[in-house]
Amino acid sequence: MKDLNALMQQAQAMQARMQEAQEKMAATSAEGSAGGGLVSVTLKGPSEMTTLRIDPSLLADNDPEILADLIMAAHADAKRKLDEANNALMREAAGPMAGMNIPGMPKLF
Repeated sequence: MKDLNALMQQAQAMQARMQEAQEKMAATSAEGSAGGGLVSVTLKGPSEMTTLRIDPSLLADNDPEILADLIMAAHADAKRKLDEANNALMREAAGPMAGMNIPGMPKLF
């Protein structure tokens, strides 16, 4: 019975760490850029775009396709960085259970 109690305590501790990680993820932001910094995007939390900066020289070119491509590339860059940061937070929260494949449980990073 001691083992079951210990397991339950570990599960509760991990649940608390996961909750803390989710709170940190909500406050985490990442910036991505494209075109040598001509376009930058900042994402926060679960991919909420908080800023979009476009160098005025791109507007003078009057080429909406290039501008759209750069915005999409900057967003993808920011999303990749945000995902990496969030995955690191979740791996840290999962502790020794990270990467374990327990039958019936979702894989934890």
